[in-house]
Amino acid sequence: MRCATALSTLNDSTAAITDVVERVKLGLEGARGDLAIGFCSPHHASALRVLADRALTEGIAKRFLGCTAESVVGETREIENGPALVLWGIESPDVDLTPIRLTGSGAEGLERLKHAPIDTSCVLLTGDPFSFAADVFLNEINQHANGLPVIGGMASGGRQPGRNRIVLDGAEYRDGAAAIVLTGPLKIRSIVSQGCRPIGKTVLITRCEENVIRELGRRPALEVLQELFEELDSDDQDRARRGLHIGRVINEYQESFQRGDFLIRNVLGADDAGGIAISDALRVGQTVQFHVRDAETADEDLRGMLAPRGRSKPRGRIVGGVLFTCNGRGTRLFDQPDHDVGVIREILGEIPIAGFFAMGEIGPVGGKNFLHGFTASAALFEAPAEIPPSPPNL
Repeated sequence: MRCATALSTLNDSTAAITDVVERVKLGLEGARGDLAIGFCSPHHASALRVLADRALTEGIAKRFLGCTAESVVGETREIENGPALVLWGIESPDVDLTPIRLTGSGAEGLERLKHAPIDTSCVLLTGDPFSFAADVFLNEINQHANGLPVIGGMASGGRQPGRNRIVLDGAEYRDGAAAIVLTGPLKIRSIVSQGCRPIGKTVLITRCEENVIRELGRRPALEVLQELFEELDSDDQDRARRGLHIGRVINEYQESFQRGDFLIRNVLGADDAGGIAISDALRVGQTVQFHVRDAETADEDLRGMLAPRGRSKPRGRIVGGVLFTCNGRGTRLFDQPDHDVGVIREILGEIPIAGFFAMGEIGPVGGKNFLHGFTASAALFEAPAEIPPSPPNL
């Protein structure tokens, strides 16, 4: 299994495409690639389909998936300003790659995914945030194709409907979404770092209305939050003031909960009746815990997800990865540039990486797929572990 990536910041689109195509071909060492992924800044939007055509016709890939993005990730860098174009390719023998075009809520694609083979590794997806109901689609996947991981991000290259470009193989679209279904002997490790740290204790929702929590543990919700706030140290109080979040437990049957067991959502505010509004639908009986987020906790969380303590390391070697990170991260969150790609390469080695800053990141938490915010979601491609030779018989 071979993987390669190349990033170009050249202004000229033709030169940038030639640059990345030739370097990825070298990285694949003459092997015929299977899957190529490409992302570009708005500067190169009109050339994205040309990049796909070059990748498909010059032996880099049999299938291509890509979109425009406000910021592009490649090699060791996160290019937040200026022109950028990245191409990533992988040779993965015996893996079937099925392209799926999705519109609206993705109903037509859902019918195909309901019957996906049991050895499907994952679905890689990119969509237009103005025209594709990703949350509706993912909810249907969770219900009808339970256990099928979907990893991806929403295009961020355009801030108005019709401005984003999504490319699937040689076709370009201005709406909906596109996906590649990977099936066969390939292990893809998904990482979803929501960048938060829990504060206080878990508590049960005992009364709620739609997205408003009325009671926590049979007490007024705002009263519980105020009590928690007073118990925090001054640093966490500052973090809570800057932006408070709440985590909803995914699997209620667990005996204890830690990072990775919560779906993080924003706390939107409180009403005069003492209710707390959040950015999610609620039901009585759910377990929740308040969270805080800042650069330090986001760094700590990503590192913990990449090298979790108390869990066995993957048996195979990570050969490459595709990163979908929030457009609210980067230097908008961290003091230094290139944070997320740098941490991944620091922990996993100098693997080929491509990605972009998304307007919503997609990835599984607790075995279910969700649309996230402020998250780093990654698909890490793992080569099969080498089986050591058996000792000779004595």
